[in-house]
Amino acid sequence: MKIVIIGAGEIGYDLASILSSEKHDVVVLDREKGPLSKVAESLDVLTVEGNATSVKDLVKADVDEADILISVTSIDEVNMISGMIGKRLGAKMVIARIRSDEFSDKEAPLTPSDLGIDVMIHPELSASHEIAQLLKRSSASDIINLADGKMQIIGIRLEKDSPLVNMSLNQYASDYSHLTFRVVAIGRRGHTIIPKGNIKFQNYDQIFILSKTKDINEIVATTGKKETEINSVMIAGGSGMGPMIARLLCADKSKNWSIKLIEPDYDTAEDLAIELKDVMVLNGNPTDPDLLVTEGVSDVDAFIAVTDDEESNIISCLLAKHLEVNKTVALVSKPDFIPLAQTIGLDAVVNKKGAASNEIHRYVRRGRVVSVTEMRGMKAEVIELIASEGSKITKKPIKKQNLPDGCLIGGILCDGSAKIATGESQIQPDDRVIVFCLPSVIDKVTNLFQ
Repeated sequence: MKIVIIGAGEIGYDLASILSSEKHDVVVLDREKGPLSKVAESLDVLTVEGNATSVKDLVKADVDEADILISVTSIDEVNMISGMIGKRLGAKMVIARIRSDEFSDKEAPLTPSDLGIDVMIHPELSASHEIAQLLKRSSASDIINLADGKMQIIGIRLEKDSPLVNMSLNQYASDYSHLTFRVVAIGRRGHTIIPKGNIKFQNYDQIFILSKTKDINEIVATTGKKETEINSVMIAGGSGMGPMIARLLCADKSKNWSIKLIEPDYDTAEDLAIELKDVMVLNGNPTDPDLLVTEGVSDVDAFIAVTDDEESNIISCLLAKHLEVNKTVALVSKPDFIPLAQTIGLDAVVNKKGAASNEIHRYVRRGRVVSVTEMRGMKAEVIELIASEGSKITKKPIKKQNLPDGCLIGGILCDGSAKIATGESQIQPDDRVIVFCLPSVIDKVTNLFQ
């Protein structure tokens, strides 16, 4: 597939890395030599130096031959104009990063489709929704909704006093046979394991469990974790994602949230104080330990750090954890920091680049693929696939399928009913199937469903 990416920043680089590794024909266009040089030196892609709003430069990048044009510069207007031109030149699908709420509003005078944009993505908003969801489960480091919300994957870090430590997967399933669940992946010292029954859990394993959403609380209890109610939140960072998270929580009328938001710029803080009536907005440095202590960080249930400085996000969350805050969440972008952050004691990390790539992956794969989600800090993906009539996967039960190593079928959604897959399960045409696999076997797995 021919894919042109406009913008060689963090998200553009991340997408180029993932898509080129999947053997797509990728071209990256940017006007800055520095980011382009990094892409050219590190990845097997073509690079074009040019202006994203220049017809001449877009033609030079072969946009007219693109199956997908992805515009992810940091400027909405540039993404919109390049998308419009790309569509006119012949790009089959246009995906654009647009952060302005004015275009996503139902009553907006202009919609993305009016501009020739097929898919609009907003990585920051997606990551904000993820954080809001994490606040509803204090024990979870990750939550992935699947099968129209009927099933969830929950990520949990096993502490040394967890009853699961040194227990085999087979024993775990046997001891809790009244519950229906599947351990689909284990993160251990930087390695990703798609587990088999004889593997034993170890201290500080990051385990990912698939279950029906209604059973998640019971599943969490088996790991030794306790769910606690989160009502009070302190947010570090009043630009970008901070206000988005505050708005999402204020819109949640299921509980009376107590929210404090810290913003270093006085004018921004003043504007936020006027807009966010139900939020206490503080003007100060969100990484200043004295300020955090003075403003009662030790009394809140959760601390969220979403400033532009990810090192500061990690440090301030560690400070909050030291002051016995129950749940800490940090915005982290660098891939190397993600497994490190959880290893050193943070409860959860979010990555807006991951949110963008998950959204875009669904459209790159298309066809029978309903969703693709990268498991953060792991070299594994969760894919929802629809089984085609006559496909290999429908011919015989799962245990008799020749599934590649590094692949596991976890759940099936059939006629609106969700169930955990077993070796005896027989997949029928049009069933939605939840598959966990390493990137190297994704193509082999998807071929079974076609």
